Amino acid sequence: MMLRRCIGLMFSLGIVLLATGTGFSQDYPKKPISIFAAEAGAAGDVTARIIAEELSPVLGQRVIVENRGGGVIAPEIVSKSKPDGHTLLVYANSFWLMPLMRSHVPYDPMKGFVPIACLTAQPQVLVVHPKVPANSIKELVALAKAKPGTLNYSSTATGTGTHLAMELFKSLTGTDIVRVTFKGMSSALTALVAGETDVMFSVPTNALQQVKAGKLRALGVSSAAPSPLAPGLPTVASAVPGHRQSAYFILFAPAGTPASIVKRLNQEVRRILDKPEVKQKFFNAGAEVVGGSPEDAAALIHSELVTMGKVIKDGNIRDE
Repeated sequence: MMLRRCIGLMFSLGIVLLATGTGFSQDYPKKPISIFAAEAGAAGDVTARIIAEELSPVLGQRVIVENRGGGVIAPEIVSKSKPDGHTLLVYANSFWLMPLMRSHVPYDPMKGFVPIACLTAQPQVLVVHPKVPANSIKELVALAKAKPGTLNYSSTATGTGTHLAMELFKSLTGTDIVRVTFKGMSSALTALVAGETDVMFSVPTNALQQVKAGKLRALGVSSAAPSPLAPGLPTVASAVPGHRQSAYFILFAPAGTPASIVKRLNQEVRRILDKPEVKQKFFNAGAEVVGGSPEDAAALIHSELVTMGKVIKDGNIRDE
């Protein structure tokens, strides 16, 4: 029921966006703009700061990044803010998937926000410890099926990319790989390098350093198409059809923000994302530029809700 409601609302959102006016707000912005993101140093924070630095001169106002850790704090603040384009949010997948994993969140990602643009996508690399006798994705699947419940995987918090990418992998392949949870990416990857776990999905910037050092073996990348962030690696989907999982960082405004402001922000952001130097900054941070319209961002969220919603429901994944 929750999944159907979310999908229906996303379709409604797309219709509203298409039906709203096209003129620009002449007096926007009137004051400094705040972009709320998660904890300092995280991928969302880095993304927000690159965008903020570029937006400030074109809008003629300071654009400040406000960090709020704790998962739901930043979205809650933005959802309660005045919808005038001066308070924005940069967040990834857990933002719209969280209501499927919790009985209560202090915001409604579908009713309380409007997407402005998808900024970047950060795929993950499927890596194994060298002790694992698998040199390809197909061999890993065959090994996991031959020895159900024997392999384990490093995971960060519930609902994060490392967790859901593997749960999607398990769902599509019908394998049983045991989750081992760690507080953060660093400790999860360290455990894999040490041989305490067997496999994991990790962001390229972290995983490929260990691959180059000969401490891990890379099997594939979770993007829909081969990624320059993981050169030479096949997609996981080439061996496991339907597998696609990236962290999509999207810029949001509170619901009710005038269409003229949403349109202006979208166009300015798309110009920024087209700059070669900006693309390079994001590439260095382990992400690829996406861009597109608000409707494109809404469609991406809808696709995620369908695919990952099924995984979350079937796996009874909860984050209470």
